[in-house]
Amino acid sequence: MPARPIPSRRLAIALAVATALPASGADWPMWGGNGSRNMVSAETGIPNTWDIKTKEKIKWVAEIGSQSYGNPVVAGGKVFLGTNNELLRDPEQDGDRGVVMAFDEETGEFLWQMTHEKLAAGRVNDWPEQGVCSSPAVVGGLVYYVSNRAEVLALDAEGFRDGENDGPFQDEKYKSEADGDVVWAVDMYNDLGVFPHNMAATSPLVADDILFVNTSNGVDESHINIPSPRSPSFLALNRHTGEVLWEDSSPGRNILHGQWSSPAYGEAGGRKQVVFAGGDGWVYSFVPENGELIWKFDANPKESEWKQGRGDRNNIIATPVLLDGIVYIAVGQDPEHGEGTGHLWAIDASGTGDITGTGVAWHYPFRRTISTVAIHDGILYVPNFSGFFHALDLREGKLLWEHDMLAAVWGSPYVVDGKVLLGDEDGDLSVLKTGREMEVLSEVNFGNVIYSTPIAANGSLYIMTRSHLYAIANE
Repeated sequence: MPARPIPSRRLAIALAVATALPASGADWPMWGGNGSRNMVSAETGIPNTWDIKTKEKIKWVAEIGSQSYGNPVVAGGKVFLGTNNELLRDPEQDGDRGVVMAFDEETGEFLWQMTHEKLAAGRVNDWPEQGVCSSPAVVGGLVYYVSNRAEVLALDAEGFRDGENDGPFQDEKYKSEADGDVVWAVDMYNDLGVFPHNMAATSPLVADDILFVNTSNGVDESHINIPSPRSPSFLALNRHTGEVLWEDSSPGRNILHGQWSSPAYGEAGGRKQVVFAGGDGWVYSFVPENGELIWKFDANPKESEWKQGRGDRNNIIATPVLLDGIVYIAVGQDPEHGEGTGHLWAIDASGTGDITGTGVAWHYPFRRTISTVAIHDGILYVPNFSGFFHALDLREGKLLWEHDMLAAVWGSPYVVDGKVLLGDEDGDLSVLKTGREMEVLSEVNFGNVIYSTPIAANGSLYIMTRSHLYAIANE
């Protein structure tokens, strides 16, 4: 499909939006920092290099679990992340569990945790040892996330350290100062009939007073049958109460595998939109307040076929990025399916209805990826799962440079302080200079797999491996 370059006026606005970031010294309170989900920070003074062995520029290190995907976020003086229960901070809460942990932002002191037992159905719904894969969203003193049990939860950011049991939910089993305090909870598995495949893994989006999540509804162990095609794939909740405002099950019986993406929010065509990536390989846009469909886009060629990981039709695991009316998204599959053909799209989100043919701003042939793009200064950065890191011209979608990471990439690129950072499955964190020419500034090995994405907040850089969280700063 031929590319249609983004009009120069729209590009100029897009660049202005992309650089209109929070001031340096700001929190990073949700996956992508804000509703656009663009992985770009305005922090300055972030180091290029550090030394783990000598602790040079290592502010603090916190031990977490043994499988950690839920990217850290920083808000209100605390760092929150998802992991598993391998560390076992509380012997009374033993066994395989999903865990959300809270740490002091300045010192790395452990503050509290919330643990969740695994679903009885086992690996078909709740894969062993994988923990909480959701990145929390923190707004107004509440910590929102999706547990391994497919529950949407709102927790008090203070936990029980403040001596209060907040909210209508009063039935927490553990209520010590080291435990989380649930304000409200919605059980998508038991109450909404959602059937998460392997795990519930979506990072909530908060826009105004609405909380949006993908539900992870998917196939059963046969990988063919869809037990709950009418259950919601996309969900909107009142963030204060957990009341379901609307739900949508558009992928229905066309779900290919699972639905593990996260929603994005922004404006296009003079309308606010919430954008979801469906498990059928389509991208959907809705009116945020009522769930009315605005447009949909098939992110796979019509002749592509789904063959349980061996075909060329893909679902979408990456998160859409919505900047100035353009949605940027790449397709991919469960990493267990390996490498394969994929696509990267720039979608004009100003249309209505099925915009598969009319909404293509540009298209870039790509390998499968589960990574979310980062856009800065007219350049789009994105790796594929095969480990090739690409920089593309934002207007035309043409390749500027390519860097071989020499390992599979699960996380996403992160732009901060003139640098773009990316971790890989070998545990290497690569730091490259932003720009139209490739320049590698440094590469540091952390001794363990990096599945997550680097983030920066309030002058510090945070790198999470499977087992540790590192806070890095020049001072």
